[in-house]
Amino acid sequence: MDNLISLVNKIQRACTALGDHGEASALPTLWDSLPAIAVVGGQSSGKSSVLESIVGKDFLPRGSGIVTRRPLVLQLHKSDEGSREYAEFLHLPRKRFTDFAAVRKEIQDETDRETGRTKQISSVPIHLSIYSPNVVNLTLIDLPGLTKVAVEGQPESIVQDIENMVRSYIEKPNCIILAISPANQDLATSDAIKISREVDPTGERTLGVLTKIDLMDKGTDAVD
Repeated sequence: MDNLISLVNKIQRACTALGDHGEASALPTLWDSLPAIAVVGGQSSGKSSVLESIVGKDFLPRGSGIVTRRPLVLQLHKSDEGSREYAEFLHLPRKRFTDFAAVRKEIQDETDRETGRTKQISSVPIHLSIYSPNVVNLTLIDLPGLTKVAVEGQPESIVQDIENMVRSYIEKPNCIILAISPANQDLATSDAIKISREVDPTGERTLGVLTKIDLMDKGTDAVD
Protein backbone atom coordinates (compact mmCIF):
# COMPACT_ATOMS: atom_id res chain seq x y z
CA MET A 1 0.00 0.00 0.00
CA ASP A 2 2.82 2.42 0.85
CA ASN A 3 4.35 1.84 -2.58
CA LEU A 4 0.98 2.56 -4.21
CA ILE A 5 0.57 5.82 -2.28
CA SER A 6 4.10 6.84 -3.24
CA LEU A 7 3.30 6.16 -6.90
CA VAL A 8 0.11 8.24 -6.73
CA ASN A 9 2.09 11.09 -5.14
CA LYS A 10 4.61 11.04 -7.99
CA ILE A 11 1.87 11.03 -10.63
CA GLN A 12 0.10 13.97 -8.94
CA ARG A 13 3.32 15.99 -8.95
CA ALA A 14 3.93 15.11 -12.59
CA CYS A 15 0.38 16.16 -13.50
CA THR A 16 0.88 19.57 -11.91
CA ALA A 17 4.23 20.04 -13.66
CA LEU A 18 2.50 19.26 -16.98
CA GLY A 19 -0.37 21.66 -16.32
CA ASP A 20 -2.98 19.00 -15.47
CA HIS A 21 -4.63 20.35 -12.32
CA GLY A 22 -7.73 18.18 -12.33
CA GLU A 23 -10.02 21.18 -12.84
CA ALA A 24 -13.26 21.06 -14.79
CA SER A 25 -12.59 20.24 -18.43
CA ALA A 26 -14.37 18.85 -21.44
CA LEU A 27 -11.70 16.17 -21.68
CA PRO A 28 -10.84 13.58 -19.02
CA THR A 29 -7.43 14.07 -17.41
CA LEU A 30 -4.99 11.74 -15.70
CA TRP A 31 -5.62 13.54 -12.40
CA ASP A 32 -9.29 12.54 -12.63
CA SER A 33 -8.33 8.88 -12.40
CA LEU A 34 -6.19 9.21 -9.27
CA PRO A 35 -7.54 8.46 -5.79
CA ALA A 36 -7.66 11.50 -3.50
CA ILE A 37 -8.93 12.74 -0.14
CA ALA A 38 -10.36 16.26 -0.42
CA VAL A 39 -10.83 18.38 2.70
CA VAL A 40 -13.97 20.50 2.36
CA GLY A 41 -15.54 23.04 4.70
CA GLY A 42 -16.82 26.56 5.07
CA GLN A 43 -14.59 29.47 6.02
CA SER A 44 -13.47 29.24 9.66
CA SER A 45 -14.87 25.71 9.92
CA GLY A 46 -11.66 24.35 11.43
CA LYS A 47 -10.13 22.76 8.31
CA SER A 48 -6.66 24.02 9.15
CA SER A 49 -6.84 22.69 12.71
CA VAL A 50 -7.83 19.23 11.46
CA LEU A 51 -4.93 19.10 9.01
CA GLU A 52 -2.44 20.38 11.57
CA SER A 53 -3.66 17.78 14.07
CA ILE A 54 -3.00 15.03 11.53
CA VAL A 55 0.52 16.33 10.89
CA GLY A 56 1.27 17.41 14.45
CA LYS A 57 2.68 20.76 13.32
CA ASP A 58 1.42 24.33 12.95
CA PHE A 59 2.21 25.13 9.32
CA LEU A 60 -0.90 26.53 7.62
CA PRO A 61 -1.71 30.23 7.10
CA ARG A 62 -4.37 31.60 9.43
CA GLY A 63 -6.58 34.66 9.28
CA SER A 64 -10.03 35.92 8.45
CA GLY A 65 -11.75 35.60 5.09
CA ILE A 66 -10.45 33.29 2.39
CA VAL A 67 -7.07 32.12 3.65
CA THR A 68 -6.69 29.06 1.41
CA ARG A 69 -6.78 30.54 -2.10
CA ARG A 70 -5.16 27.66 -3.98
CA PRO A 71 -5.60 23.90 -3.55
CA LEU A 72 -2.88 22.51 -1.27
CA VAL A 73 -1.87 18.95 -2.10
CA LEU A 74 -0.42 17.73 1.20
CA GLN A 75 1.62 14.54 0.83
CA LEU A 76 2.66 12.91 4.10
CA HIS A 77 5.60 10.50 4.15
CA LYS A 78 6.39 8.38 7.19
CA SER A 79 10.13 8.42 7.86
CA ASP A 80 12.30 6.31 10.15
CA GLU A 81 11.85 6.66 13.90
CA GLY A 82 14.09 9.38 15.31
CA SER A 83 14.69 11.07 11.96
CA ARG A 84 14.30 14.83 11.64
CA GLU A 85 11.02 16.24 10.37
CA TYR A 86 11.17 18.41 7.28
CA ALA A 87 9.05 19.69 4.41
CA GLU A 88 9.62 20.19 0.68
CA PHE A 89 7.68 22.07 -1.98
CA LEU A 90 7.40 20.91 -5.58
CA HIS A 91 8.29 24.42 -6.80
CA LEU A 92 11.45 24.44 -4.61
CA PRO A 93 12.82 20.93 -5.22
CA ARG A 94 16.27 21.53 -3.72
CA LYS A 95 15.19 23.22 -0.51
CA ARG A 96 14.26 21.51 2.75
CA PHE A 97 12.27 23.32 5.41
CA THR A 98 12.82 22.28 9.03
CA ASP A 99 11.20 25.44 10.40
CA PHE A 100 7.45 24.99 9.92
CA ALA A 101 6.81 28.70 10.44
CA ALA A 102 8.82 29.15 7.23
CA VAL A 103 6.55 26.58 5.56
CA ARG A 104 3.55 28.74 6.44
CA LYS A 105 5.23 31.82 4.98
CA GLU A 106 6.19 29.99 1.78
CA ILE A 107 2.58 28.85 1.28
CA GLN A 108 1.49 32.49 1.58
CA ASP A 109 4.26 33.73 -0.72
CA GLU A 110 3.63 31.06 -3.37
CA THR A 111 -0.09 31.84 -3.28
CA ASP A 112 0.69 35.52 -3.84
CA ARG A 113 3.02 34.68 -6.71
CA GLU A 114 0.15 33.01 -8.55
CA THR A 115 -2.73 35.32 -7.59
CA GLY A 116 -0.92 38.55 -6.82
CA ARG A 117 -1.57 40.29 -3.52
CA THR A 118 -5.29 40.12 -4.11
CA LYS A 119 -8.12 38.07 -2.69
CA GLN A 120 -8.49 36.08 -5.91
CA ILE A 121 -8.29 32.29 -6.06
CA SER A 122 -6.38 30.00 -8.41
CA SER A 123 -6.95 26.37 -9.38
CA VAL A 124 -3.19 25.73 -9.72
CA PRO A 125 -2.29 23.58 -6.71
CA ILE A 126 0.64 23.94 -4.32
CA HIS A 127 2.37 20.62 -3.61
CA LEU A 128 3.79 20.22 -0.10
CA SER A 129 5.50 17.03 1.10
CA ILE A 130 6.11 16.49 4.82
CA TYR A 131 8.49 13.80 6.05
CA SER A 132 8.08 12.75 9.66
CA PRO A 133 8.13 9.62 11.86
CA ASN A 134 4.87 10.87 13.39
CA VAL A 135 2.66 10.68 10.28
CA VAL A 136 1.22 7.93 8.09
CA ASN A 137 1.64 7.76 4.33
CA LEU A 138 -1.32 9.78 3.14
CA THR A 139 -2.27 12.50 0.66
CA LEU A 140 -4.90 15.15 1.41
CA ILE A 141 -6.06 18.06 -0.73
CA ASP A 142 -7.00 21.20 1.20
CA LEU A 143 -9.47 23.28 -0.81
CA PRO A 144 -10.54 26.93 -0.40
CA GLY A 145 -13.28 27.39 2.18
CA LEU A 146 -16.83 27.66 0.90
CA THR A 147 -18.33 31.11 1.40
CA LYS A 148 -21.72 32.76 1.02
CA VAL A 149 -20.77 36.37 0.26
CA ALA A 150 -17.93 38.21 -1.44
CA VAL A 151 -15.93 40.66 0.64
CA GLU A 152 -14.23 43.88 -0.40
CA GLY A 153 -11.64 43.24 -3.09
CA GLN A 154 -13.27 40.06 -4.37
CA PRO A 155 -15.39 39.68 -7.51
CA GLU A 156 -19.06 38.84 -7.00
CA SER A 157 -18.37 35.54 -8.74
CA ILE A 158 -16.02 34.37 -5.95
CA VAL A 159 -18.78 32.39 -4.20
CA GLN A 160 -19.57 30.37 -7.32
CA ASP A 161 -15.91 30.17 -8.35
CA ILE A 162 -14.96 28.46 -5.08
CA GLU A 163 -17.94 26.11 -5.23
CA ASN A 164 -17.05 25.16 -8.81
CA MET A 165 -13.46 24.44 -7.80
CA VAL A 166 -14.54 22.29 -4.86
CA ARG A 167 -17.01 20.40 -7.04
CA SER A 168 -14.35 19.75 -9.67
CA TYR A 169 -12.50 17.68 -7.07
CA ILE A 170 -15.23 16.01 -5.01
CA GLU A 171 -17.55 14.96 -7.84
CA LYS A 172 -14.94 12.49 -9.08
CA PRO A 173 -15.79 8.91 -8.07
CA ASN A 174 -12.23 8.25 -6.85
CA CYS A 175 -12.34 11.12 -4.35
CA ILE A 176 -13.04 10.61 -0.64
CA ILE A 177 -14.62 13.71 0.89
CA LEU A 178 -13.56 14.86 4.36
CA ALA A 179 -16.48 17.15 5.23
CA ILE A 180 -15.54 19.54 8.05
CA SER A 181 -18.37 21.09 10.08
CA PRO A 182 -18.14 23.14 13.31
CA ALA A 183 -20.19 21.59 16.11
CA ASN A 184 -21.27 25.00 17.43
CA GLN A 185 -23.36 25.59 14.29
CA ASP A 186 -26.50 23.89 13.02
CA LEU A 187 -25.39 20.92 10.92
CA ALA A 188 -28.47 21.41 8.75
CA THR A 189 -26.80 24.56 7.39
CA SER A 190 -23.31 23.06 7.00
CA ASP A 191 -21.79 24.04 3.65
CA ALA A 192 -19.59 20.95 3.64
CA ILE A 193 -22.43 18.51 4.28
CA LYS A 194 -24.71 20.23 1.77
CA ILE A 195 -22.27 20.05 -1.15
CA SER A 196 -21.13 16.55 -0.17
CA ARG A 197 -24.70 15.25 -0.29
CA GLU A 198 -25.18 16.77 -3.72
CA VAL A 199 -22.23 14.90 -5.26
CA ASP A 200 -22.36 11.82 -3.02
CA PRO A 201 -26.03 11.31 -2.06
CA THR A 202 -25.45 7.83 -0.58
CA GLY A 203 -22.57 9.05 1.59
CA GLU A 204 -20.32 6.20 0.50
CA ARG A 205 -17.40 8.55 -0.19
CA THR A 206 -18.00 11.04 2.62
CA LEU A 207 -16.48 11.18 6.10
CA GLY A 208 -17.91 13.83 8.42
CA VAL A 209 -15.65 15.57 10.93
CA LEU A 210 -16.95 17.78 13.75
CA THR A 211 -14.74 20.61 14.99
CA LYS A 212 -15.03 23.20 17.78
CA ILE A 213 -16.70 20.77 20.19
CA ASP A 214 -15.51 23.01 23.04
CA LEU A 215 -17.64 25.89 21.71
CA MET A 216 -20.96 24.04 21.79
CA ASP A 217 -23.77 25.58 23.82
CA LYS A 218 -24.05 24.32 27.39
CA GLY A 219 -26.42 21.37 27.64
CA THR A 220 -26.07 20.32 24.00
CA ASP A 221 -24.63 17.01 22.83
CA ALA A 222 -22.56 16.46 19.68
CA VAL A 223 -24.10 13.00 19.30
CA ASP A 224 -27.54 14.58 18.96
